[in-house]
Amino acid sequence: MAKEIERKFLVDHQRWSAMVKPAGQNFRQGYLLTDPEKTIRVRTTSTKGYLTIKGKNVGATRTEFEYEIPHEEATALLNDFSSTELSKIRYEIEHSNKLWEVDVFLGHNEGLVVAEIELISEEESFEIPEWIDKEVTHDQRYYNSNLTLAPFNTWNWESE
Repeated sequence: MAKEIERKFLVDHQRWSAMVKPAGQNFRQGYLLTDPEKTIRVRTTSTKGYLTIKGKNVGATRTEFEYEIPHEEATALLNDFSSTELSKIRYEIEHSNKLWEVDVFLGHNEGLVVAEIELISEEESFEIPEWIDKEVTHDQRYYNSNLTLAPFNTWNWESE
């Protein structure tokens, strides 16, 4: 059984904007199932498609199965079966021998920039880049599946 151990952080917009970045990759992703216990996601890049099944988070860990599928089939699943969807541009940034995936969200989530790092264990130590703002690993609002249901631009910031 595959396990994903991932921590999420908000990105400081000013420092991120000032950085020299590699080319990003456009993602379109939708959900066939969004449930607190599990999600089934379909994702496309410009040339590939993926089907991903994720279990419930326990700390920063959850079960994950991901399969590459033909791009045409992924697009058909998104168009015909996805109940919710989002788009983003992903940048891969190497920092202190660790890969950070930085997602710049588009559409109803525009303005949100989230960085993720996958770890070998929840106790693994790593250096936090200067462009990281604060950790949001345990804040379920930042789960991609939840961002399709309650987009970032609809949040009530007065109650924050």
